[in-house]
Amino acid sequence: MNYLILNGNPSGGKGNIDRYIESLADKMRSAGHNTEVIVLRNLKIRPCIGCFNCWVKTPGTCSIRDNAAEVSRKYIAADHVIIASPLIMGFLSSLMKNTMDRNLPLVHPHLEEIDGEVHHKKRYDKYPIISFLLEKEACTDEDDIAIASDIFRREAINVRASLGFIHFTETPVQEVLHAIDVH
Repeated sequence: MNYLILNGNPSGGKGNIDRYIESLADKMRSAGHNTEVIVLRNLKIRPCIGCFNCWVKTPGTCSIRDNAAEVSRKYIAADHVIIASPLIMGFLSSLMKNTMDRNLPLVHPHLEEIDGEVHHKKRYDKYPIISFLLEKEACTDEDDIAIASDIFRREAINVRASLGFIHFTETPVQEVLHAIDVH
């Protein structure tokens, strides 16, 4: 299987998430998993401007020329994507949010009903499993975790992926490796 870890930590060296990701990726590779880590702060990924050219003028391709297209190609080609980010005010970093928003071309503008809800139709036959690896803020409480977990479950549905797991950097790496192997 091909694994992609998106590191959305905007400030390298702060917190433990970078070291945690490095340790996890090393252990995944040692276990024989094809694993790539993309550090988003090293790329230029501008915010989505809501032009919808990716649906109307250039279907499946964003009109903004930056590194997001490369990330989207690797995202859709992966079997499992791990979204790794510190929580900032209870949500993903802006780096990760921009990256996820720029995945809009991966779905069609057309809608369909799925389990009583309306969602965009798939553009591709295969979408990756997505999992979330998060670093808590000092003030993160159980309510924050419940809200963030619900948002991330919804994100998986919206990008037509299945949700693997939601873990935090306080979880031992071996436990996350087990969750990866289960999914």
